[in-house]
Amino acid sequence: MSSVKQYMAFVKPYKWKIFWTIIVGILKFAIPLLMPLILKYVIDDIIGAQGLTNGEKLTQLFWIMGLAFVVFLILRPPIEYIRQYLAQWVGNKILYDIRDRLFDHIQKLSLKYYASTKTGEIISRVINDVEQTKNFVVTGLMNVWLDMITILIAISIMLTMDVEMTIVAIILFPLFGFTVKYFYGRLRRLTRERSQALAKVQGHLHERVQGIPVTRSFAIEDYEQEQFAKRNKHFLQRAMKHVDWNARTFAATNTITDLAPLLVIGFGGYQVVTGDLTVGGLAAFVGYMERVYNPLRRLINSSTTLVQAIASIDRVMEFMNEKYDVKDKEDAIELGKVDGRVDIENVSLRYEENERDVLKNITLHVEKGETIAFVGMSGGGKSTIVNLIPRFYDVREGSIKVDGIDIRDVKARSLRDNIGMVLQDNILFSESIAVNIRMGKPDATDEEVIAAAKAANAHEFIEKLPQGYDTLVGERGVKLSGGQKQRIAIARVFLKNPPILIFDEATSALDLESEHLIQETMEKLASDRTTFIVAHRLATITHADRIVVIENGEITEMGTHEELMEKKGSYYDLYQVQNLNAQ
Repeated sequence: MSSVKQYMAFVKPYKWKIFWTIIVGILKFAIPLLMPLILKYVIDDIIGAQGLTNGEKLTQLFWIMGLAFVVFLILRPPIEYIRQYLAQWVGNKILYDIRDRLFDHIQKLSLKYYASTKTGEIISRVINDVEQTKNFVVTGLMNVWLDMITILIAISIMLTMDVEMTIVAIILFPLFGFTVKYFYGRLRRLTRERSQALAKVQGHLHERVQGIPVTRSFAIEDYEQEQFAKRNKHFLQRAMKHVDWNARTFAATNTITDLAPLLVIGFGGYQVVTGDLTVGGLAAFVGYMERVYNPLRRLINSSTTLVQAIASIDRVMEFMNEKYDVKDKEDAIELGKVDGRVDIENVSLRYEENERDVLKNITLHVEKGETIAFVGMSGGGKSTIVNLIPRFYDVREGSIKVDGIDIRDVKARSLRDNIGMVLQDNILFSESIAVNIRMGKPDATDEEVIAAAKAANAHEFIEKLPQGYDTLVGERGVKLSGGQKQRIAIARVFLKNPPILIFDEATSALDLESEHLIQETMEKLASDRTTFIVAHRLATITHADRIVVIENGEITEMGTHEELMEKKGSYYDLYQVQNLNAQ
């Protein structure tokens, strides 16, 4: 399906409003077409009338001008308002629908997609490109038709006045059509390249703004200025190619639209001299040339606008058509509340077909309420395993079952309703603490929020903040310490109250005091729940029911802390390296 055809699916619900907008627009553009006829009547039938006295001429002039003022002063303004309001209303409603669909799409895309795509480029498509597509609706589906209808009405009136003069007036139309077709094919490609270059600048800028502390700490401002300049220059080059071709287009088409009135004036002057045309008729024809070629010039501008809009439509629909790596089956079921038994059976995984396996034949059976800890060197596959449980990725081989049900057979959202996650770098939104805790249960009462904060040992520090639970935390929680952010993240999991928990290195970035406090809170949260812990500091997981050592995507050891220490294998070596054996 072409991008424009796909875009039209968003336009279809508003087709009748577009139809009435065009009808009102025809009235708006038809009224000014009376002006040349009024001019012809005043010149030929009033000023040039031989059988009328000056008084009779003035009387007729007052009457015709009075009627003209009624039409132009009383009828036209409300028609203009209604037409503009309807056009903008339809355009903005369509953009609302598209952005609404895109945000839903954004939430369904896989983590793999976000790992390879800059946030700024996504924002550029959802904001800039979607906004550009509005011109396709307002210009392409409304104004272009209105201008074409205006041209047809004007030519029809001109034909009733003088056929030969009309033919002279439109004789350059075929040349105009050829010029537009020649120039605008390439202009669409250049517009798309320009939009892509701008998105790259925006993506780089978004990333670097977030990384300003890194830039400052390493004193690499000059280096970063050079990096930005490269991308900015790339955009400038694409923009100037677009400008160059656009300028050529306007130069060619405007030359044609300027030549046509000169032909009319020359031929019309000849006819007036030979007596085949009145002075009023010539004045009217010149007036209609403006009414014909002004819309034609607008059509040129519209062509440029439409090229830009269609290029943006291409980019928006390309993003909208991005495939989901994790997708519910058509007959997927609602999981409902689970007990928390998890079975990982012969699971292997690779992110791409041509890459090596990141997990190899992993098998693990976890009973309700068990605490399982994954340890091992970085890159071994620990986080990959826990990301498979909530279906952030789907397994390629083997299966993962919750309460005996394959998680690929259930709706992903219903699965995730049963899982609470606390990560190493938990993202807080730049709103209040209360709003961030409510992410665990959006309809929670204030009392439930406070109870969750108390359970997470967060209530005390929250109460000391200037606005308490209404304190804004800043982008990504920048106004809070690492330990405070973690306690907020744990509070929202307490509020969610899920049967399955996942802690992915939730304390590895904290100081020892904060780690001890968070550890106590996590153990309280994990009570009577099935819990998976990815740990860097081994002292934090010695209480686990089973510790699973993952190396190069495989399980190499499994047992309790005491069992693995007695075995003196990989776990024992890791423990010794961290100097944590207190024996």
